[in-house]
Amino acid sequence: MATNRMSTTTTINGNPLGAYLKDRRAKLDPAAFGLPSTRRRTPGLRREEVAQRAHVSAIWYTWLEQGRGGAPSADVLDRLARALALKEVEREHLYLLAQGRPPEVRPRAEASVSPRLQRVLDSLETSPALVKNATWDVVAWNDAAAAVLTDYVALEPEQRNVLRLIFGHDRVRATLLEWKHTARFVVASFRAEITRTGTSRRAQHLVEDLSRQSLEFAVMWLDHDVRTYGEGTKLVHAA
Repeated sequence: MATNRMSTTTTINGNPLGAYLKDRRAKLDPAAFGLPSTRRRTPGLRREEVAQRAHVSAIWYTWLEQGRGGAPSADVLDRLARALALKEVEREHLYLLAQGRPPEVRPRAEASVSPRLQRVLDSLETSPALVKNATWDVVAWNDAAAAVLTDYVALEPEQRNVLRLIFGHDRVRATLLEWKHTARFVVASFRAEITRTGTSRRAQHLVEDLSRQSLEFAVMWLDHDVRTYGEGTKLVHAA
């Protein structure tokens, strides 16, 4: 009996990805996926059924659970996550087990925030405040930010981006008394943030577009500087 316990422990510790996949598969209700639930020796979905839902071969999926399938790609992991109906935190755990890193952040496509969060912004009457997404699109702001920084309402949605405003908006540039210092800091912070959060690929289009439009941005981006946000002072010219 002691030998069996040791063997089981070794198998689980040596193949945490396979153990997790098997556990998630066993906890699924076949009926929820339109599959017959009768004549099953074990609970949950069969390996073949998960493989079919994920559009991978049943043999390869079996190897994956057994620790012989190699490292799955991000595309395969996403398909497995959908096939197993994983929640976001479970999908992240799957990535960490398979690749040793979290999945790439999915920037939200929403152009606004919840009414509750907007009320929080509005309550900061004398403090400019805004909310930006993973690629630094400004999705919400308060009146103080509009007065001190720029009138976001007057801008087209695609122009409400921190980098696009600093490098492509003359009024914003004129407002910043130390524009070059601020611009370098923003570029370096953007690089560090998208690398840390895993949004580098999604931000590539923005970087390429800005590099074509602004030689100053292109030069700063090629410096490969990284910074992080903290306490500091930003000098602006009040209109």
